[in-house]
Amino acid sequence: MVPGVSILDAIISEAQNGLRLDRALADLLPDLSRERIKGLIGEGQVSCAQVSKINASMKVALGQTYTVTLPAPVPLDTVAQDIPLTIVHEDADLIVVDKPAGLVVHPAAGNLDGTLVNALLHHCEGQLSGIGGVARPGIVHRIDKDTSGLLVVAKSDKAHEGLARQFKDHSIDRLYAAIVYGVPVPAFGTVDAWVGRSDADRKKMAVHREGRGKHAVTHYRMVERLQGAAMVECRLETGRTHQVRVHMHHIGHPLIGDPVYGRERKGFKSILETLGFKRQALHAKSLGFIHPVTSERLLFQSVLPSDMQELLSQLHV
Repeated sequence: MVPGVSILDAIISEAQNGLRLDRALADLLPDLSRERIKGLIGEGQVSCAQVSKINASMKVALGQTYTVTLPAPVPLDTVAQDIPLTIVHEDADLIVVDKPAGLVVHPAAGNLDGTLVNALLHHCEGQLSGIGGVARPGIVHRIDKDTSGLLVVAKSDKAHEGLARQFKDHSIDRLYAAIVYGVPVPAFGTVDAWVGRSDADRKKMAVHREGRGKHAVTHYRMVERLQGAAMVECRLETGRTHQVRVHMHHIGHPLIGDPVYGRERKGFKSILETLGFKRQALHAKSLGFIHPVTSERLLFQSVLPSDMQELLSQLHV
């Protein structure tokens, strides 16, 4: 094998049977984005013994095995930047960061620098897993720009592959704290609803009928009743884009401050303006997983950031 090249195999299960190839591979290989997979297909890096001609839109069949070749990482154009980070844990294979609200995870259109990746390239002196591609070295999962809290980043390819496997089989323990409009009744429950791109606005996610988008499960529990609101904890069984935000909106309790899914409710405007609170009230407070190299069970906790604590104090009954 050529040094730096990675080979991944993906076997089509019943859940992917009949899907487009790019979508099926995105389900089976969660560390690769759908756009990255499309690019690899176009470059001839995806093969299947049962199929002679491969393209992104072709339909896959149960039992087919697709081999994805990841070329050796090319030198990064992304510049290392000395951006302060809160490091919760670090070893030779991975690093756990407590991300502040407002920090984008990886470079993309509109945010080409000043991201977590830029900061990590400086902190780790470029030693991040290359599996995530040129723009996303080390990134195994992400949280939204305006969501605060914990995420793990891979420094070695072995750690990247091991963590991606745990995210795929839903064995990662992720607990979020959220402040939502209204008081959930019942006070605890499970939202089991498929999430995919909104038909009305492709920049948003929405709940769809079963089979459209990706299966998503959120377990919620009310922690504290507030004035016209509630503090809830959301434990993720799956990790879809905007999952907590979409699921809580779906059951009628959108996150306070959410500019996309949380229409402002009467009586909250002055509070949010006084506090200068301009983001969704969501914090990744707990993250647990098996260390992919040492097999040690790790669990990390993050205290609620000051802006959410101030919001809580304003809403106490």
